[in-house]
Amino acid sequence: MNQKSIGIIELSSVAAGFAVADAMLKAANVQIVLSRSICSGKYMVVIAGDVAAVESAVAAGATVANGCIIDQFVFPNPHPDVIAALGRSQAPAPGGALGIIESFNVGSLLEAADVAAKAAHVQLLEIRLAMALGGKAFCTMTGDVAAVQAAVQAGKQVIAERGVLVNAVVISRPHPDAYREVV
Repeated sequence: MNQKSIGIIELSSVAAGFAVADAMLKAANVQIVLSRSICSGKYMVVIAGDVAAVESAVAAGATVANGCIIDQFVFPNPHPDVIAALGRSQAPAPGGALGIIESFNVGSLLEAADVAAKAAHVQLLEIRLAMALGGKAFCTMTGDVAAVQAAVQAGKQVIAERGVLVNAVVISRPHPDAYREVV
């Protein structure tokens, strides 16, 4: 999969979500990363591809969204952990502090996870988007304490600026069993 750019549209309507996904795929050479209904009756479409293609696809999706857009954005050059953490079904071995960032919406959380992964030497463990979360999203990361603190602060700032921050924490020495809840 070409991961030069990621685009997302989060919608308040499931029906509009199907139309948006179709329009995005027809507009440019992009691939679906995720396209599904999410909690609270919302829908999200996450795509990847070249920057220009993703920008065109998101613009095309926005034109057919019929006023149902909650959030949308495109960001180039995502950290490689972002795509891996979206599809992760088994957590990698924990290696230090545990950081968690939580948002009221999925788009802001994806952007924050990317910013966090680029801000410090951490490994994203999981990005969970709105499934069984009442429409919220969160990501988890690990690394040494200072790196996790820097990454969480950077990601937290992105979400806080958008006004959708729920919480962010760093656990410096988590109990080993705490990692069982990750993924």
